[in-house]
Amino acid sequence: MIDRDIVVVGAGPVGLTAALAVRATGRPVTVVEAGAADRIRPGSRAIFLHKVTLEVLERIRPGLGWALVERGLTWRTKRTFFRGREVFRRTYGAAPPGMLPAATSLPQVVTEAVLLDACHDARVDFVWNYDVTAAQPSAEGVRLQPSHGAPLTAQYVIGADGARSAVRESAGLELEGPRTSSAFVIVDTAEDPADPLPVERVFHYEHPNVGFRNVLFVPFAGHWRVDLQCHPGDDPEAYSSDAGVRDWLACVMPEKYAGRVTWVSTYIFRQAIANRFADATARILLAGEAAHVFAPFGARGLNSGVADAFVAVRAIDRALRDGTAAARAAVEEFATARGAAAERNRAASSKALRHLEAASAARRVVRHAAALVAPSLPAVGSWMDRAPYGPPLGDADRDGMYY
Repeated sequence: MIDRDIVVVGAGPVGLTAALAVRATGRPVTVVEAGAADRIRPGSRAIFLHKVTLEVLERIRPGLGWALVERGLTWRTKRTFFRGREVFRRTYGAAPPGMLPAATSLPQVVTEAVLLDACHDARVDFVWNYDVTAAQPSAEGVRLQPSHGAPLTAQYVIGADGARSAVRESAGLELEGPRTSSAFVIVDTAEDPADPLPVERVFHYEHPNVGFRNVLFVPFAGHWRVDLQCHPGDDPEAYSSDAGVRDWLACVMPEKYAGRVTWVSTYIFRQAIANRFADATARILLAGEAAHVFAPFGARGLNSGVADAFVAVRAIDRALRDGTAAARAAVEEFATARGAAAERNRAASSKALRHLEAASAARRVVRHAAALVAPSLPAVGSWMDRAPYGPPLGDADRDGMYY
């Protein structure tokens, strides 16, 4: 006997988005989550929501995109430096009244809180402390086995349980792709409200104050995100230790920010995509980091995960409405479309990473030459500004999503 039509595994932002998308179809949905309802997740993590993501959330639940904008921060000036010399600056105009901005920046914990409140308002069913260890699909549905407690069964399961997804692994699906060699130290430091810094996104190629390492500054609500790209021979642990962070952060920001650090993490990124976004029975669909993990350049992870969730729910709704004959086709269409989107995102973030690493002499020469002419050739300066985030992904697909 099948207990439920749709179960979402994972109560992160992608899982919560999936649940809201299901409720927008008028169907009931259950979210199961390994953690407790009051769990605390450290760090800002995914801080940047693109306009297209805000539009998708607004489409799912009117007012939701605006609620995130109200809690976030929108920066409109971006600057790029090479070895301490500015090579590009641009300030954008504000969005017209009634139009969502190009993006908003806020801690992921706040994004999750806003989405969770919306889920409660939409009467989403939650089962907390439910640690799924296996998902067993069949032609009729999926059996979810927790580490403790009774199993659940569903006609369809959306696996949004992160990069170590038990749903993905037990369904026989695998993440495939390399790890990068460059290490990055990522720091959150709280803004000083009495004397705030200008609200600007700033990237430094080869910052002279930290041994010519690349440094990125991104403001988000109440804080700054600072990314330091380590050199190949660096010990990332030394740069992410309390003393290490204080030393280098005070070289690139006013010294007081070294005492306002709220989170530090070290990453060696993986560029991996699931070999399939749906299992062989077409009953399990993957979304977010259960389906793909990217280097963060261009903020493609969470934004792409929101699109995954939206398209997955549309496929399941079609499958439940149209019956067995069309069900597999609907899920296969989802898997093909989102797999292709993930490939585009991986290609874009990989290109950005190659530019940042500049491992070859030829790439370094191009960067240096571009920096010399950028102040007099705006197109070159614009390229230097865009390149660390990867190329744009082109025209939106028929769902209106780039990701």
